[in-house]
Amino acid sequence: MYSIILAGGSGSRLWPLSRELCPKHLMNIKNENSLLQETFKRLASFIPAENIVSITNTKHFSNVKYQLSSFCKQPLVLSEPIAKNTAPAVLVSVKYIQTLTDEDPIILVAPSDHIIEDVESFKEAILKGEELAKQGHIVTFGVKPDYAEVGFGYIQVENNSVKRFIEKPNKEKAAKLIYEGNWFWNSGLFMFKASTILKEYENYAGEILGLANNINFENSNDIPFIEFDKMPNISIDYAIMEESKNLAFVELTSDWKDMGSWESLYDVSDKDADGNVKVGHILDMDSKNSFMYSSSKLVATIGLEDTVVVETEDAILACKRDRVQDVKQVFETLKQQHDDTHLVHKTMYRPWGFYTVIAQGEGFLTKIIQVNPGQKLSIQSHNHRSEHWVVLSGKAKVVLNKEEIILDPGHSIDIPVKAIHSLQNPYEEELKIIEVQKGDLLIEEDIIRYEDMYGRV
Repeated sequence: MYSIILAGGSGSRLWPLSRELCPKHLMNIKNENSLLQETFKRLASFIPAENIVSITNTKHFSNVKYQLSSFCKQPLVLSEPIAKNTAPAVLVSVKYIQTLTDEDPIILVAPSDHIIEDVESFKEAILKGEELAKQGHIVTFGVKPDYAEVGFGYIQVENNSVKRFIEKPNKEKAAKLIYEGNWFWNSGLFMFKASTILKEYENYAGEILGLANNINFENSNDIPFIEFDKMPNISIDYAIMEESKNLAFVELTSDWKDMGSWESLYDVSDKDADGNVKVGHILDMDSKNSFMYSSSKLVATIGLEDTVVVETEDAILACKRDRVQDVKQVFETLKQQHDDTHLVHKTMYRPWGFYTVIAQGEGFLTKIIQVNPGQKLSIQSHNHRSEHWVVLSGKAKVVLNKEEIILDPGHSIDIPVKAIHSLQNPYEEELKIIEVQKGDLLIEEDIIRYEDMYGRV
């Protein structure tokens, strides 16, 4: 068996905790591992790690590869040059898997943002689905609903076969489906033989198949922008699943939580006697059944009921729990307004430490960077910006065009555009510097890595 992990989403419904450059599946939501790492670990319990292919956006490629390197020396990660939804992502991943084997493999597709703790029951359902996939079916996995969720798709089942799909109904419609009794939440998990899904793309999504056939993985794992940019932006649910006449169904009887919204996070979190979830510095009086999250400041709440309050360094969300699906609209509005609060946190954690953005404007960006003892940034260069570093505390080892320079507190250095450089801390004390970037393009993607101790090259 092979598996595809879909790890390209932005997690917009978990804003402001989840951002475009720091999406939910790369975050530690409940466990010490990220959702992505837990997904890989769960699949690797019964699928060889070298048979698991993750596909993500180019913005997240380095972080995905780094996180998965904890479980696999050479994780297989494909990088989408542009986001085009799940139908192109799945097909391109299938075409890649075909280069890894001469057989007609069974492939399980899994989202990267689920919490499933009963791995044995999960495995039993997958192995049951494998038998149906061998018979030439596309296998869907459904979860028996216990409330009228509007954030999921629904599957109607008759005699253990799929009758039809409905994608994210409104509250009234969802309640009606649950009353009818033969509807299941669409878990987003599905399974097929490679030949089966290719035939379905040929029948229902010929344009996607034609473009995918132009991508050659024999000599490179790269997905060419020119071909992928032509792909229609469509989910596999709309492109294939709602059209196919070849679907089989397996009920997923293990625990299952799709971490798609603040309501999902509320469900899996520990609650006090009044049904409240409190994370961080919270002072509450007389609230009930509410979710309160603080990342940096004191959050005081009084008399809330069924409410979500989330504080981060640069944004605050407050909404009723039954409106959490609308958070996506806030995210999209910020994106349209080119407001960076949809894109990135002021503080971003990295394997070597973290940085905090303290000021930015036209042509400049200022950070405080902390490098933990024994850690170092990659050897890198930038095409669009210069940098000026001032040491605040600790001692810095700077590599600049192969020259090693030691800087004490108060000392500074200029890093010109295109200079090959690295900031390192081989000492026992934390290193803190101020970095001032100047240039016409001040983005994290303007990093060319030559050598990296965390495997992100």
